[in-house]
Amino acid sequence: MALSSLVQTPWKGKAKALDQDFEDLDPVITYRHLHAQNLGVRDPLRVIALCDSDAFYAACEMVRLGVDKDTPLVVLQWDAMIAINYPARKYGISRLKKYNLKELKEKHPDLMIVHVATYKEGEKEPGYWDDVDTKTHKVSLDHYRRESMKIAAMFKECLPGCETEKASIDEAFFDFTKCVREIILERYPYLKQVPLDAPDGVDTRLPPPPPIAWDGLGHVIPVNPAPAGEGNAEGTPSNQEASASTRTDEASDPPCTWHDVALSIGAELINKARQQVYEKLGYSTSAGIARNKFLAKLTASYKKPNSQSILRNAAIPKYLRPLPFQKIRFLGGKLGTAIAKEFEASTVGDLLSISLEEMQRKFGEDSIWIYEVLRGIDRSEVKEKSAVNKSMLASKNLPTPITDASEGLHWIRVLAAELALRLNEARETNPNLWPKSIVLHARRGYEASRSKQAPFPFTREVTVDTIAAAGDKLWKELVGSELATKVTSVQLAFTGVEGAEAGQRSIEGFLTSAQSAKRQRGDDTDIRHVSLDDSLADQGNDIATSWTNGPSGDRSSDAHVPSFVCSRCGKKIILPSTTAPSVYEEGHLEALRREHDDFHFAQDLAKESAGGLVISGPSKSRTGNGKPVSGASKGSPKKKKRRKDAPENVGIEKFFRKP
Repeated sequence: MALSSLVQTPWKGKAKALDQDFEDLDPVITYRHLHAQNLGVRDPLRVIALCDSDAFYAACEMVRLGVDKDTPLVVLQWDAMIAINYPARKYGISRLKKYNLKELKEKHPDLMIVHVATYKEGEKEPGYWDDVDTKTHKVSLDHYRRESMKIAAMFKECLPGCETEKASIDEAFFDFTKCVREIILERYPYLKQVPLDAPDGVDTRLPPPPPIAWDGLGHVIPVNPAPAGEGNAEGTPSNQEASASTRTDEASDPPCTWHDVALSIGAELINKARQQVYEKLGYSTSAGIARNKFLAKLTASYKKPNSQSILRNAAIPKYLRPLPFQKIRFLGGKLGTAIAKEFEASTVGDLLSISLEEMQRKFGEDSIWIYEVLRGIDRSEVKEKSAVNKSMLASKNLPTPITDASEGLHWIRVLAAELALRLNEARETNPNLWPKSIVLHARRGYEASRSKQAPFPFTREVTVDTIAAAGDKLWKELVGSELATKVTSVQLAFTGVEGAEAGQRSIEGFLTSAQSAKRQRGDDTDIRHVSLDDSLADQGNDIATSWTNGPSGDRSSDAHVPSFVCSRCGKKIILPSTTAPSVYEEGHLEALRREHDDFHFAQDLAKESAGGLVISGPSKSRTGNGKPVSGASKGSPKKKKRRKDAPENVGIEKFFRKP
């Protein structure tokens, strides 16, 4: 296969695709491929792994309680089992059933039953209580979230240089392609240089690879599996049957390829990392290693727990064919039902005879991705997500709807405790983190959720009282004093969570600065007896005076003094005389600019609380969150954009719910 066919843009959008575009189970691997820095998702040496924590919630509780790994344990959330560890599964306990806990305990005395931690009013942190009640408590997953972060950090430490993408609270993808290429060149130095007699130069195919010792690397999924019936209903072997189903005629297997070498190296790397996580943190994991994300995730469930499986390219067709296609992500639900009905199919193998043209004619041209995934092709990249969550949400679906508006204040305080804990934990590693807004959502009956938001002012400490006070105000504005309809769900959230600018202070800090400035001038006015608006106005004048003139007199004529002109008030702001030019640093002026902007922002907040849109400058205004509003005029009502009717969905789009 020519290099151009590997590095060209793989996704054709709505264009028609040809069958040969998918014949890539045994691509030609050349010296150019091996020495290339990055060939993207079409790299023939691509190696992706998915690592999945075994029975994660149950494992977290076992580590917390310090119990033996063979102890059967289940985790409850109210009356539902959300996690069952593998020793407990031997008793036949399933999440799909409801049990009488007393009878279950009598039948299995050694079974541990743990309810997840919950928040309750008056407590700053969640706890494990004996009297949990969904009418007064709220479930907390904070412990699991923290443990997930520990595991992710350990993997990152053990796998430097690998691209990592956290897929869920207990799963993560790893792209070993770059690391594998480096190790291949290190282990097989004869590949570092293109032979002088290479017929096609750098585009010459690599020489045959050495034999691979798969022992100790995990379960290699057979190219020619055992006859049907030895596996489970999903086409993958069960835990007990995996060893039996791997019986295969090895002599009939195709020879190893350089991609198999790459897979074996990736298996080494992930295996070492998994061992470190188990030894240092106590968590067992299962992993799948394959050529892309879709196949890696599918392979991870081949044999569990505490194991890893490897899917060679040559094994892909026979591994996928017996798989019920509706088990594939996005091919369940209405779309899967429609495909099954249209083509009278139930497995991947049943759909392989459907041509791309027919698939696109029935379900639209975008259904090319269905055609690809059925053949084990996945173009998605492994991308590291931001460590900072842009939003934080605490929610409660109420078993007993709120009928009295005052009852909502109880849940506001419970939700505020969760947000306070999460924000404070995030600020331990990133002290500058701060949310721009706080949002309250409330659903009445079967109506769509209604919301209200407000800027969340910066304070020195994040407390439950601070968040609850802001939430209470939103509740009163959104719901009022009387409820016409019962409230069935309440959510409190932070949005726009990001690193705050250096030098950001609370309004109290501005008032303190103003009071200090008055004292420097000998003014005995007590700022505590002045209204907020008046205080801010005085403070603006005081700061402008001290910054422009300074305690030592007029400095405006000194051309060497750093300064800037505020675009909002038109005043020239000069660095105070206490910061002499000889010790001036560039950051001082920038900090001064931000502090002055924050002063205007504080003014805007004060004016907004009195009602109306704040106007500053000749052509700019600012909303309550401090963002400019172009072309606004004082007193002019905010125009609402007319919502255009969205076009009707066509093809496979109609099978998915609108966001």
